[in-house]
Amino acid sequence: MTNDARLFAPATFRNRDPILGVLRSHLPAKGLVLEIASGTGEHITHFARDATPGLIFQPSDPDPDARASIDAWAVALNLANIRPALALDAQSDTWPMTHADFVVCINMIHIAPWAATVGLLRGAARILAQGCTLYLYGPYRRDGSDTASSNAAFDAGLRSRNPAWGVRDLEDVTALAAENGFSPPVIEEMPANNLSLVFKMKKSR
Repeated sequence: MTNDARLFAPATFRNRDPILGVLRSHLPAKGLVLEIASGTGEHITHFARDATPGLIFQPSDPDPDARASIDAWAVALNLANIRPALALDAQSDTWPMTHADFVVCINMIHIAPWAATVGLLRGAARILAQGCTLYLYGPYRRDGSDTASSNAAFDAGLRSRNPAWGVRDLEDVTALAAENGFSPPVIEEMPANNLSLVFKMKKSR
């Protein structure tokens, strides 16, 4: 198809259903779901197709090509419950929205500088009310060690591309979340040595 702005990420097809299986247990019946770093848009559109009628999805990404892909996927799938993608940089102290009922971030924090994780936790805390949820997915180190040899190789490859990238320590992420008012996470093991982390906002910010 000419002029098709949709981008494709093979990993999305492999992990979208396991992620959706976790999200089904935590998403509210209604409200606004913000995805940070939506990338191609294949995750959020897959989730939106499965959602209850009361949920609205807000994708975001700092990359204009990614935002064009997200919007093209929403159009191609005829999804009315997705808003146009926002330009949002997780590191920024100012986000283009002030409220969400659920925040999702998939496979971002290991391919971004640590400042992006700091910004993500601070920003999510600003816009989530008490009892609302932050969901993170990706590979993590636990107790200072890689959870699998494949994760160690993945981490080395990331750091060779950019020294500021890398698989993060679960304990560092949970400590940062606690500093920003989140409860300890519910942790679910996922395929390919990834984890789902489900944080609840403990109090209004």
